[in-house]
Amino acid sequence: MSELIDGKKVSEDTREEIAKGVEELKSSSGITPGLAAVLVGDDPASEIYVRNKRKACEKVGIYSEEHKLPAETTEEELLALVNKLNNDDKIHGILVQLPLPDHINETNILRNVTPLKDVDGFHPENVGRLVEGNPRFISCTPYGIIKMLDYYNIEIKGAEAVVVGRSNIVGKPVGMLLLHRHATVTTCHSRTKDLGEVTRRADILVAAIGRANFITADMVKDGAVVIDVGINRNEEGKLTGDVDFANLSDKVSYITPVPGGVGPMTITMLLWNTLESAKLSAGK
Repeated sequence: MSELIDGKKVSEDTREEIAKGVEELKSSSGITPGLAAVLVGDDPASEIYVRNKRKACEKVGIYSEEHKLPAETTEEELLALVNKLNNDDKIHGILVQLPLPDHINETNILRNVTPLKDVDGFHPENVGRLVEGNPRFISCTPYGIIKMLDYYNIEIKGAEAVVVGRSNIVGKPVGMLLLHRHATVTTCHSRTKDLGEVTRRADILVAAIGRANFITADMVKDGAVVIDVGINRNEEGKLTGDVDFANLSDKVSYITPVPGGVGPMTITMLLWNTLESAKLSAGK
């Protein structure tokens, strides 16, 4: 039987560490880390995420504010708000919740968030720093994955790692993080030939392709570590990952459940990055 990688437990312990760091920063410099969330329109999933983020901030002592804008907000109006937050000393992290309405250029908005407050790690400058091995802020989900592997003392150095998915938010940055930790990394995608042949080589398999139960037991070798980033609904409406959990759990050494695996770490690492940004502003 495999061991479950409990994202809730890792998240709770990490948030305790964040809370201590927030208190130490307040005591030493008088600075309270601040996070601003910008939500345009009425996307239900985005509203839930922002609400959970606010509650998480409260628990660790981070100042939080929300800017909820109507769907018809223009790109110019959103850019003006971003610029205002860029120059607000009490804000150390800016989260522009995606997706944005179709008439707004997401790339343009994200590039106008100052790299010093880009706690999502999406700005080209922060992406470039990650690539060169000198990161400032790391995308929250990939960062959370590395935190979970470290928490369970799973050896990354020398491992054969396969990432299924090449998104800018998860696939590419997690591959880069694993590479910097001395894994041999292969990135797969929809046009990879003989995908199962590649995934069966993996000591660490990260599934981030967005298709329910896509990774089946025959695609994974015995004893592998499986990180399931997927959040999907199956035919019965049940939340499920990219991995066929039921048929894999007896075959692998470690596996993340869905829900309760990678998901809880995303907001946690957003808080972590906000604290780090506040420390940078304080010269810590």
